[in-house]
Amino acid sequence: MQQQQPQQNTTQQPGIYPQPPNVVTTKDSLYFADMLSWNLLAMKKAHFFAGQCQDQDVVSAIEKAGQMHQRHYQKILTHLQGQTQMQQQQQPLQ
Repeated sequence: MQQQQPQQNTTQQPGIYPQPPNVVTTKDSLYFADMLSWNLLAMKKAHFFAGQCQDQDVVSAIEKAGQMHQRHYQKILTHLQGQTQMQQQQQPLQ
């Protein structure tokens, strides 16, 4: 019996970009706003629950998680600010 080998598709699949497009759509911006909201809420919850705990190991773990969400929040903002600056530089002066 011969075993069939799966065919390898070497062409790119539709919808996969080698680099992000230069345009941020309304849907994209709404998703960015959601990501910022999720990370901000996670930071606030971590801060609140760390204050409720008495076990220092648990407090440390929760604070570490909150700091991770804060870094993600800042990173998203940095990317958005960089995108905004690029778009402003590419617009012709009127």
